[in-house]
Amino acid sequence: MHPVLEVFPPGDFALWPVAAVERYGYLPLSGRLDTAEVGTAVMRIADYNDPDPEEDGCTPRPADPVGAFLHGLLTVDTPLAPGGLRVTDTATGAALLPGCCNGLEEWRAWLQVLDGDGQAWFGHDPAPHAERHGGTVRLTADADREDSPVIDLSAAELRRLLTGAERGLADFLQLAADWAVRHLPGHAAGVTAVLARCLDLPGPAAH
Repeated sequence: MHPVLEVFPPGDFALWPVAAVERYGYLPLSGRLDTAEVGTAVMRIADYNDPDPEEDGCTPRPADPVGAFLHGLLTVDTPLAPGGLRVTDTATGAALLPGCCNGLEEWRAWLQVLDGDGQAWFGHDPAPHAERHGGTVRLTADADREDSPVIDLSAAELRRLLTGAERGLADFLQLAADWAVRHLPGHAAGVTAVLARCLDLPGPAAH
């Protein structure tokens, strides 16, 4: 299980170093990303939270390019991070990917499977679903398909995987906080605070 961020090619983005993503896909988040990959993650989250200019009722954008690009991220009421938790069965190759409109800010919905009503959905097109039956959890990659791949695991294993995914998100947040101090010195505190909200985590420890 890995927390993943949905990413696109960066185009002509040049406000800070970013990785050369060639196509749509998922960037696994952890404390092992390099500088350009962290830059890609911050760019993607900021871009995703940038409002349509015609619908932007926020305060005026700053004149400087970096401030203008970060404006939506720093002023949005509910910041979002497209993606979720990806689960891969290393024995069969079956994989559950986050569906459309799922976000990393919702990753704790997985805990409903263990501690709540026993099931959770993670977006649509595909429609990934998790459901607990006693001590076993079945992950269905696309509940809209009768022939969908499934992954069966114990509830205890799922809890262990979720603990690891949370650790990966926390490690990424600490890495991004350090990155922001170097690359966005005038906005580091604000960007770090919003990223923590996007990942539904407490803020990282100060260094």
